[in-house]
Parts: sequence; C-alpha cells; structure tokens
Amino acid sequence: MSNNEKIHGEFTSDEFSRDWIGRTAFAIFHWRFPLLLICIGITVFLGYSARHLEVSAGFTKMIPYNHEYMATLKDYQSVFGGADKILIAVKAREGTILQKDIMKTVKDIAEEVFYIKGVVRSSLKSIYSPEVRYNEIVEDGIKAGTLVAADFTGTPEEMAQVKINILKSDWVGRIVSADMTSTMVIATLGEKDHVTGQRYDLRRIGAELEDIRQKYQNDKVSIHIIGFAKSVSDIAGSANDVGFFFLIAFVLTALLLLWYSGSVMLSAWALVVAIVPVVWLLGILPLVGLGLDPLSILVPFLIFAIGVSHAVQMTNAWKLETLAGCDGVTASRNCFLKLFVPGATALLANALGFMVIAVVDIEIVRELAITSTIGVTVMIITNKVLLPILLSYMRFSASTAQKLGGKETAGKGLWTALAPLASRKGGLIPIAGSIVLTIFGLYHYQFLQIGDQGKGVPELWPKSRYNQDVERITTDFDLGVDLLQVIVEAQGDDAPCVNRSVQDKMEAFEYEMRQQDGVIAVRGLSNFVKSVTQDFAEGWVKWRMLPETVPQIAQGVGFATRLGTEYRNPACNAIPISIYTSDHQAATISRIVAAIKDFKAENDDDEVVFRLASGNVGVMAATNEVVHAADKWVNFTLFASVGLLCLVTFRSFRVTLCIIIPLGIVTLLCNATMAILDIGMKVNTLPVIAIAVGVGVDYGIYLFERVKHEMEDASMTLQEAFKEALVQRGTASTFTAVTMTISVATWTFSTLKFQADMGILLSFMFMVNLFGAVLLMPALAAYIVGDDHYAKKKK
Repeated sequence: MSNNEKIHGEFTSDEFSRDWIGRTAFAIFHWRFPLLLICIGITVFLGYSARHLEVSAGFTKMIPYNHEYMATLKDYQSVFGGADKILIAVKAREGTILQKDIMKTVKDIAEEVFYIKGVVRSSLKSIYSPEVRYNEIVEDGIKAGTLVAADFTGTPEEMAQVKINILKSDWVGRIVSADMTSTMVIATLGEKDHVTGQRYDLRRIGAELEDIRQKYQNDKVSIHIIGFAKSVSDIAGSANDVGFFFLIAFVLTALLLLWYSGSVMLSAWALVVAIVPVVWLLGILPLVGLGLDPLSILVPFLIFAIGVSHAVQMTNAWKLETLAGCDGVTASRNCFLKLFVPGATALLANALGFMVIAVVDIEIVRELAITSTIGVTVMIITNKVLLPILLSYMRFSASTAQKLGGKETAGKGLWTALAPLASRKGGLIPIAGSIVLTIFGLYHYQFLQIGDQGKGVPELWPKSRYNQDVERITTDFDLGVDLLQVIVEAQGDDAPCVNRSVQDKMEAFEYEMRQQDGVIAVRGLSNFVKSVTQDFAEGWVKWRMLPETVPQIAQGVGFATRLGTEYRNPACNAIPISIYTSDHQAATISRIVAAIKDFKAENDDDEVVFRLASGNVGVMAATNEVVHAADKWVNFTLFASVGLLCLVTFRSFRVTLCIIIPLGIVTLLCNATMAILDIGMKVNTLPVIAIAVGVGVDYGIYLFERVKHEMEDASMTLQEAFKEALVQRGTASTFTAVTMTISVATWTFSTLKFQADMGILLSFMFMVNLFGAVLLMPALAAYIVGDDHYAKKKK
C-alpha cells in the first residue's frame, strides 16, 4: 500500500509520525475492522472458557510452605496430625449432655464425621473414643477404662457411671466442659486424597459439616463448628456476595459515566472495555491451570475499576478532540498517539504493583499476583487498542459533542486556582502539610501489628456464625482451637525419650511455657510421666515428679502408648509438646515464639533439639514472620520498579522523585490508618498497598506526561504546563478516583470483614493518591524540577 492511499477514505499514512508510535497507530487503524473481529472472537472464546473456572481453597495454599516451621509440620504431619483440625461442640440447651437423646446425637455426629472424605480417621476423638480414657487409683492398683462403655445403652445407671468416669479423667475442659453442658468431637483433615493426589475441597468439607449442623441441631442441642476448613467454607460462601457488589459497582459506574460524558454510547464503550479484560482474565485462568480463591475473587472487581479508570481518560480525550472539531477517526488517532505511552506505562506500573506481591512466599498470594498481572496486562490491548477502534466508528461533530453537556471541560476554575501550587511560594503549604502528615503517619506506624487482631477469624465479622461458635467453644472448654506444637527430637537408637536428661529438658521447657502470658495450658510427655508416677504412689502428690531411673520413666511412657501418638511417635524419638494459647493475636504469638526461641538457643544440643512448630498457631507464626519479612521487600521492590519505570518514561530522576514521594507518603498514611483501625498487616491486607500504589501512580504519569509535552513543545513554564495538564486530564483523573472510591466503598457493607477492610483501605488510598498528584506533586516539582527542566530556550 502506498503512503498516499487512504485508510477507509479518512486519512493517509502521511498523517502519522515515522516513529514506532506512529507506525503502530497506522497499523491499528488500517486493520481496525479485522482487529475488532479478532477481539470479539477472543472474548467469545475466553467467555466460554470462563465457564470452567473453579473457586477453591486448599490449606497448603494459605500457608508459607517453605518456612522452617512448616518443614516441622510436613515432617510430622502423618504422625501427630496436621494443623487443619475440626472441632464440633454439642451443647445441651437445658441440663447436661448426660441425656439419652443427646448422647446418641454425639455418637451419630462422630460417626458422620468419621466418613467425611478428607478426615484422618485415626485422629477422630469423642467421648466414645477408646483412647479417651480415665485412670483411677484403687486398692489393687490402677484402674482404667473408657469414659463410655462399649455396651452403653443410656440407662440412668450408665449415665451416672459416665459422669463418674468423666470426673476421674483429665478430659474435663478438653472433650467435656467443666459444667458438662457441652462435649466435643475432634478430627484432623488430611492434605491430599491418596488415590487421586488432589487436594481436598475445603468448601465441600465445610458444606458437609454445615449439613451435620442442620441435621442434628434442634430444640435440645445446639451445634458449634470451628476449624480451618469450616472458616474457609464460610469465607467462600460469603465471597459469593462479590457478584452482588460487582453489580452495584457496575450500575453506579454506568450512572456516573453517563453523568460525566453525557453520551450513552461513550459510557457504553467505556463499560464494554472495562468488562472485556475481566472476561479475558476469567477465561485465561482455567487455561493456565489457575482458579479463584477467597482472596483473589476480588481481583476481577479491581480489574473492572482500573479498566474504567483508563477508559475514562481515553473517552475524555476523545470528546475533547471532537469539541475541537475532529471527526471520530481523527479524534481516535490523536487520542491513541497522546495516551498510548502514558496509558501503557501506567498499566505496566499497575502490573508491577501486582507482580511484586509474588515476593511473599505463600502460594495463595503468588496466585493473586499472577491473576492480577494477567488482568492488567490484557488491559493494554483492550484499553489502548480496542477502545480507540470502537471510538473510531462513532460519528460526533463539535456541535453534537457540545450539546451532550458532559463534564469533561468542568473544573477549569478549580484547576486555575490550583496552578500556583506549581510555584515555590504556592507550594509551601502542601509541602508543609505533607511533612505534618508524614510525622503523623510515622507516629501511628509504630503501632501497626503483624498478623491477626481480635478473637476468632478476622476475615469474618465478630457477629458471624463462625466467630460466635469460636466464642462458645472457647468459653465452654479450656483447650480451644489455638494450638502451638513444638516437636522435641531426641537423639538415640532405643527410645531416647526415656532418658532422664531428655525428660529434664522437656520438663523445664513445659514449665517455662506455662509462665508465658497468653498460654492457658501445656501438655507434654514429661508431665504425663509425672502423673503416672503419682498414680503408682497411690496418688500421693509428693510423688508427682520425674523418676530417677530409666525403667521407671519407661513405665510412664508405656502408659502414653494407650493414647496413640498424643505424646510420642512409635520410636519415641519425637515428642510433641502442645501449647494452648488464649488467642491467636499477633502480640500473643510473637511473645510465645520469642520465649521458645530463647529456650531453644540455650538448650538445643547433640541430644535434644526443640523444633518449631506445628498446630494452627504454628502456621500463623510462620505466616506472620513471612509477612513481616516480605512487607519491607514488597515496598522496596514496588517503589524501585515503579521508580525505574518512571525514570525510563520521563528520563528524569527529578520527575521520578516528584511522582514517587507522594506515593510513599500515602503508603505510610495507609499503614497508620491500619494501625488506627486495628487492621493487622497480614496475607489479606499486604497486597492492598501494592495494588493502590500501582493504581495511584497512574495520576502522576498521566499528569506529568502532559506537563512534559507542554514544556517541551509549547515552551510553557512549569506553572502554565501544570495548569494545562490539569485542564486536560485533571477532571478525568478526579472522576476516575471518585468512581473507583465509590465502587470499592460499597465493600464496607460486605458480610466479609476482610473485604470491608480492603474497601476502606483502597478507598482511602485511591482518593489520597489523587490529592497527592494534584496538590503535592506540583509543589514538589516547583522545587525539584523547575521551569527550565523541559522548557525549550526561547530564542
């Protein structure tokens, strides 16, 4: 094709620059109809593929599996059970559990749990279990037996005997509440199906547990269920509300777009190109073997919001071109040439913001990073290629555009009033204000906690059914779900756990742990051996001590075998010490783990090694340590990569500083806000800052690209260039910030507390990032960039 040949009779290749942007633009508009058909075909294909998308969550996806603590969990999971436990409490509404109907209910529930696919059957414990026993000192020695006889039928005499057996045992507060109004069924879940090799579906397990509740809860008993599988199931169930909030956001965005542009078609195209990357993302995920989980299920919502943001910049520029007298194709061409570089750069910054989250060594976070990166990457095609093509088919005249009464040209008075901020004198106020806010942020940042805050599952509201069940179980039982296990490895070939030196160290460790704030109980082999020694001394408390000789210690260890692997492995060279905590708040966990590490540093030797950690609190401790380590790296990598991108785009270290400094202050203020609202830094909230910085840098890139252009090509001063940049793009940036803020602010009404928390934090950062770009960035530029940085020397 010759250079003079028309593109659909509308303009020639001579109207495009010879650089790569011009050649790309010419190719896109020359082939716009085939490209449009290709995009439609891809959307249809990926829309069909999205039907195979699955929403799931596995236990191992949510833990830092490469952390040293998790190595302990993996090494001993098959022996002592994993951290994924289920606790089902059966509570009598009137009287005690020692009623025939209630006892039958407990037995039936235990049998149903036994057959749930995924339950490690040997781990099941209830009042009926053979390993749930009592010991009694009698005239002839020691009498022992199960709490409930195998031939139990529920007669009054048998009920009385069961009560006596319970009181003789050490299961009060563990399996049966002290007032005997509640009893528990406890089980551990396996990691994978041994036949298929697939992870167990926690949502299915949670649903089966809920079916048990619905089947057996009645006017005589209430059923309370807690555990990781149940919490994930409840979170995933509440996550179904995301679709409802997506619909609300779509409707609000559509109304705001119609108000802003005044055109149904412009609003429709903006919504279409915001939805298309969501469809593409959801279709790509099953093709690459990924799905959605309770954390990443919010990503499509964010992709839609970011898509609207960039679409508004394009439609805003297109309408301004038509108001200047351009036809639809020419306006589209001009928009592409003006916005492709800053828009693509901003989207790459978004992608970097998501990609850096992958430094967190937790699978669910890395999948979030991959999912989000795919979403914003495809947006370069949908927003920077598809949208200009769609707009090129619109036929607007300047008079038509004027009649629509949009708000693209609104705010000129405001932007004129803000222009003096780009001067040294005018910039003093925002700079002084930013210093005050930085001091405020630094003060509150010191109170930011790593990990969970409050009781129960923080992803759910305190009044949720799950957290109410947590409250009930922790009230009725001494030993709840919060368990930290330390595995003591004893060296030796023949049952080294019976050596007195090993027992002494374990005894000292158990004693040290009982002194820690937040520890409510400690169970270990040395204390069990001491209790057996007391029993053999006819219960005399003075003999509650460790025996001196190996045979006497072995006698107590032998009794421990009746309890399965609660106190030892078969070789007796690995001994779990169970530490039950009052809660799983970050401060509690860090304090206890610090004490364990101190003891470990002083006592580990060639004979005994204390290994952290198993149990759900052990998993939380590992997660908190990974998040704490990753937090600094995420921020460093994020700002380094975004800074490098700005440096490449603007070829100016000073301009890069002007863009990065406001983002840094906003990040600090977000951390301060989290501390004030008692929102901990953890897996769910760590991505928020990376996402918000990636989105927030858009404002700076769009505005400074115009400043650079006006200073270079129109020889404007910095103040004049900022005023022009704000006139052209300030209104659109403000509109997109308000739109995204309103959209994510609706999350505060979610049944998921962590979604509500993310809504608060993202709303805060979206708006404050705008203020930083519009108010602080020009003030910094006045001192850092100056009038002569880009402006051409006037002849």
